[in-house]
Amino acid sequence: MTTKKTFLSEEFLPKQWYNLNADFPKPMPPPLHPGTGKPPTPEDFAPIFPMNLVEQEMTPARWVDIPAEVREVYRIWRPTPLYRADRLEKALDAPVKIYFKNEGVSPPGSHKPNTAVAQAWYNKAFGVKRLVTETGAGQWGSALAFATKLLGLECKVFMVRVSYDQKPYRRLMMQTWGAECVASPTDTTEAGRKILAKNPDSPGSLGIAISEAIEQAVQRKDTRYSLGSVLNHVMLHQTVIGLEAKKQLEALGDYPDVVIGCAGGGSNFAGASFPFIADKIAGKQIQVIAAEPTSCPTMTRGPYAYDFGDTNQTTPLLPMHTLGHDFVPAPIHAGGLRYHGMAPMVSHAIRLGLIEPVAIDQVETFESGLLFARTEGFIPAPETNHAIAAVIRAAKQAKEEGKQKTIFFNWSGHGLVDLAAYDAYLTGKLKPYSLPDEEIQRALKAIEKLPKIA
Repeated sequence: MTTKKTFLSEEFLPKQWYNLNADFPKPMPPPLHPGTGKPPTPEDFAPIFPMNLVEQEMTPARWVDIPAEVREVYRIWRPTPLYRADRLEKALDAPVKIYFKNEGVSPPGSHKPNTAVAQAWYNKAFGVKRLVTETGAGQWGSALAFATKLLGLECKVFMVRVSYDQKPYRRLMMQTWGAECVASPTDTTEAGRKILAKNPDSPGSLGIAISEAIEQAVQRKDTRYSLGSVLNHVMLHQTVIGLEAKKQLEALGDYPDVVIGCAGGGSNFAGASFPFIADKIAGKQIQVIAAEPTSCPTMTRGPYAYDFGDTNQTTPLLPMHTLGHDFVPAPIHAGGLRYHGMAPMVSHAIRLGLIEPVAIDQVETFESGLLFARTEGFIPAPETNHAIAAVIRAAKQAKEEGKQKTIFFNWSGHGLVDLAAYDAYLTGKLKPYSLPDEEIQRALKAIEKLPKIA
């Protein structure tokens, strides 16, 4: 009988996070201070992040110790189970073994608490009393609300308006954990007022929400900003996913030929894939696939360039795949994948040929998510459906090639508070959508005068 679930006991919860930056065969380009054009100093980040997280952002160390207090909170849901998707395999009738890491077992229902708990702990240790952040689909906002409540901090979340309207239960989750959640753009910040003056009906974007959150963070000494993706320290914290998965697959005597994750800012994808990319750098033959929406094709159609991480141009210039910092994506239901940029570490790995990005239309992703739910039982988040669609593509390719393959992917979160999106799909309201070239060219004008990557 096939082993359906593989567990790790709590004694095998990782004691360190893994930093892929230490193993890149070619160093990443540095971020740049927008004023000086030079790499920022730790002090430049001080108004936004606590210094202990700034140190992690810049560390060259391969391994970073996980504080005992963080591991203690992790124990609420970690280690997460590794599942064999044997019923999906049977439906696909392909020569594949499919495994997925179920990150939906966390209290907020996604991978996001892996970094939310860590960031809340480091901020509290630094003396911070209050965190502000942004959220797209609401997974990050609910994760930070959960983490700050457990660790005794206040929390305010700027939620992208289209998701705020589409996903009221995510907002209620945040409020249940004691956080304040507002729809972005708002009229309470200069960044928000500027956007509303141009477009009073703006659906919002992660870039706009980031600008609002950062603006409020720098106004109070007891407050710092917390980001759920993109930055190096966030990628670092998420690697508990892949580190656990490697141990679980080893226990089964297996190893993946293909590693897959959805990617919006890059965090769940990085968490699942970076420990395996380390093996690829060392010589393992592995295909690593990052799946994104055709409506926000950052990796597949955006250039690798310096750009701001937010719409109001308050962040350092980051070397990343980007569609331009003032790009406002279409209001698709995968709100967590509606970001104009991609994590610098993920972008650099793409540049080095370590990752293959693919863009998938929302209709195909919901078709895939529905097949998964009707075989494996779990209802995936709309974001996770992109990974599932890429898995199904990989399985079909294996069948065409007549090759036996082992596929591992990150099931980044459940869709139980995203059922309105499934209703839109099931009632025929979701239509195929690919971002027009003219919209990309218009958005990229915002970065024409910024420094270029050598």
